[in-house]
Amino acid sequence: MVNESPRWFTSSYSDNGGQCIEVAANLIASHGVVPVRDSKRSTGPLLIVAAGSFASFIAGVKAGKFGTA
Repeated sequence: MVNESPRWFTSSYSDNGGQCIEVAANLIASHGVVPVRDSKRSTGPLLIVAAGSFASFIAGVKAGKFGTA
């Protein structure tokens, strides 16, 4: 993937019993990507998202475009 190690974090809003994702925003500037993984499976697969696409997704979430669960 990349030579720089991802620094994983979950949202400060993630207090829902482990149903979270983790992201590694430290790779945006150097590689233009945001790795995403399931917080329950830290050794599992990664989803690598282009930084612009991830920013659009976050903007949509903040604007309420995806509804609520």
